[in-house]
Amino acid sequence: MNFKDKDAIYLQIADYMSEHILLGKWKPDEKIPSVRELAGDIQVNPNTVMRTYEHLQNQDIIFNRRGLGHYVALDAIEKIKSIRKERFLQQELPDFFRSLYLLDISFDEMQKRYEAYRSKVNQPKP
Repeated sequence: MNFKDKDAIYLQIADYMSEHILLGKWKPDEKIPSVRELAGDIQVNPNTVMRTYEHLQNQDIIFNRRGLGHYVALDAIEKIKSIRKERFLQQELPDFFRSLYLLDISFDEMQKRYEAYRSKVNQPKP
């Protein structure tokens, strides 16, 4: 995992874990790696991963089954999408619009590129 300077590491790990859930790598009500396993996999201190797990528990994305480990919440996908959508709309979209304005990029051009992106993403993998 490559970390960026702009966000706290535990938040970047939370995004990484959320992406795993959104992509179906970790399914609802499925056990996720232990704190130590994940820390070893991504080469960080277990305390940082524990902070991530606490953060995701507070958002009701994962939950702890005492003595068994952490699991993906049944409605985790909806919660992640809601949280990410709000963050995107509040933080990233204004910067995106500013770039469109400053670079004089039309919505027609953006729509064409978005449609090309979607068709590329929806292609079956070889």
